[in-house]
Amino acid sequence: MTIEPPTAVPDLVVGPDGLARPVWASADPMLRDYYDTEWGMPVTDERGVFERLSLEAFQSGLSWRTILAKRPAFRRAFADFDPDVVATYGEREVETLMADAGIVRNRAKILATITNANATIALRTDGGLSDFVWSFRPPETPVPRTAADVPTRSDESLALSKALRKRGFAFVGPTTMYALMEALGIVDTHLVGSHRRGTSGVWV
Repeated sequence: MTIEPPTAVPDLVVGPDGLARPVWASADPMLRDYYDTEWGMPVTDERGVFERLSLEAFQSGLSWRTILAKRPAFRRAFADFDPDVVATYGEREVETLMADAGIVRNRAKILATITNANATIALRTDGGLSDFVWSFRPPETPVPRTAADVPTRSDESLALSKALRKRGFAFVGPTTMYALMEALGIVDTHLVGSHRRGTSGVWV
């Protein structure tokens, strides 16, 4: 019997450096760098989790590349995502942000970020935002072989969404929370065969 060689994964692209990446991270230098160095690596500090929660909320309905390109401006606008500072923002700051072409000028999302800063501060008496979000880590992670295999939500992201809403957070739907879990390394949805699969140290 002839043994066929393994077929190439259609949703992975091997770059000139010999590393396999998903199509979305294979061409654009900014997305490639984000994929190679940041996406899916564990983030456990309060400010880091708050930043990613905020950016995922702003991304809703937009491309991630748009948000990533604007991240320096977002960091300037939201005091490097310091919850203590963002929580003090009032109408004057909101109007300033609405006039800032460097960010996504969506009033509802800006107000949600301020709301979430206050909710983040309130969570400190109960372990903090990072521990709260990471407590929804599932017992196992997906093992996607194609882009179609990558989930967009899960029982855990739905539970996290509901729990955060009860704690006063906004713009934390289950799909957005699944994207957050991917970004933070809580789940590993790197495609099998990608050079990043399993590199976070969270899932072996």
